[in-house]
Amino acid sequence: MRRVRPEPAASRGGTAPRTGTASRPATASRAAGEERALTSVAAGDTFTEGRPEEIPRLWHVTLSVSGEPTPLPEVRRALEQLAHDHPFLLTSRYADDHAEIRYWEEARDLHDAAAVALRLWGEHRQTAGLPPWEIVGLEVIDRVTYHQRIAAGYGPAPATPVGVHPF
Repeated sequence: MRRVRPEPAASRGGTAPRTGTASRPATASRAAGEERALTSVAAGDTFTEGRPEEIPRLWHVTLSVSGEPTPLPEVRRALEQLAHDHPFLLTSRYADDHAEIRYWEEARDLHDAAAVALRLWGEHRQTAGLPPWEIVGLEVIDRVTYHQRIAAGYGPAPATPVGVHPF
């Protein structure tokens, strides 16, 4: 026999409406000092909450930026700092007036991965000392597509060194 928590469905992310008409919050459904019942899962039960499309996936992101020429040592130092601040960066290539950053992002869908990518340069501009360049290109592809491209000979070779490199 499985024990179930006595809390209303809304507190577990259920479909109960959140209109604010409840007389008290879901966390107040127990009397003071009353312990919550533990939920157990019988052997062989599977997790059925959360649809597969809600499970995070890996997305390969290529972000291209461009702007006014900046001394190469400053660009390199800034990209190295960005790689330190954002440890999932795979590789960065740069010139004095443009750069390309490639990395893996974990996100629920393409929209979320793209939104994070579009904020990356601006959010790290101050902390990493990045040039005031604008984003001029963005590619976000899923892991399967990335590996298909590599197998077909497109995209960067798998042996491309990780790190910050000039074009």
